[in-house]
Amino acid sequence: MTPTTGKVTLLSAGPGDLDLLTIRAANALARADVLLLDDLANEEIATLAPNARVIRVGKRGGCKSTPQAFIQRLMRRYASKGLHVVRVKGGEALLFGRAGEEITDLRAAGIEVEIVNGISSGFAAAAGLGLSLTHREHCQGVTFVTAHLQDHSEPDWAALAATRTTLAIYMGMGRIEHVCARLGETLAASTPAAVVQWAGTSRERRLLSRLDRVAADAAAAGFGSPAVILIGDAIGEAEGFAQAAREWVYSTHERAA
Repeated sequence: MTPTTGKVTLLSAGPGDLDLLTIRAANALARADVLLLDDLANEEIATLAPNARVIRVGKRGGCKSTPQAFIQRLMRRYASKGLHVVRVKGGEALLFGRAGEEITDLRAAGIEVEIVNGISSGFAAAAGLGLSLTHREHCQGVTFVTAHLQDHSEPDWAALAATRTTLAIYMGMGRIEHVCARLGETLAASTPAAVVQWAGTSRERRLLSRLDRVAADAAAAGFGSPAVILIGDAIGEAEGFAQAAREWVYSTHERAA
């Protein structure tokens, strides 16, 4: 950094627990002058930035959110004063976190951008279920997709289903019934499915089901956002899935203390 130009670190806070932060993330936090804290990030992360001014810039679907343009102005304002701004994002900063818009904006302003990778909630959900998203006996890949597009349209669910990859669906709980119905036009009703709420945190809850039941099962069990919906044959490898399928009932689990 020069005396007149600081930098911005786009920092991946992971799914929640601080012990899932990388060492690089911890080092960046320790050097931060300003912390822009995402709503889904663990607020305790601020304890790792003892010298930073903390500004909360929450963005949640369906809730009152800090405008993206305002967040970008804050980053430019503080970095232009020679400060190290750490923009804390829940999960992985480069996945559904609007990092692309921020990188473009900061580069146009001549501000250095550092990116610190982390663990996305999709991976944390798979770890909680004890399965591989790319189990080679079931699929050849995994597709990360958001149920909400910028123009308020929706993904081509038929095309996504036809890939036969494991689908990790973000921001989909508000329309899970519709999403599963559309996927069910291509996939078998018995396709394994799961919902993991608050993945990778002490509040984690997991539900095992199948495509034609998962929306109703999630509603009955009180699952809501933030959660990841996982669809595909690889989900059948989750611990306890075989028993749940034999009994044709959903199975829910909470993370052990």
